Amino acid sequence: MKTTKPEKQFDAVKMMREIRDAISTETQNMTLEELKSYIKQKLADNKTKPLGQ
Repeated sequence: MKTTKPEKQFDAVKMMREIRDAISTETQNMTLEELKSYIKQKLADNKTKPLGQ
């Protein structure tokens, strides 16, 4: 008996890898200070607080 897998409509792993790769490309040559600024800006853009705050 062979079972068939249903087609995925949304692949969370694929999406996460694409997001991670895009962020890595954007930040690959940044200094620590530039990276901190980048993170602060992204959090501000999304109106998100850092964890623990």
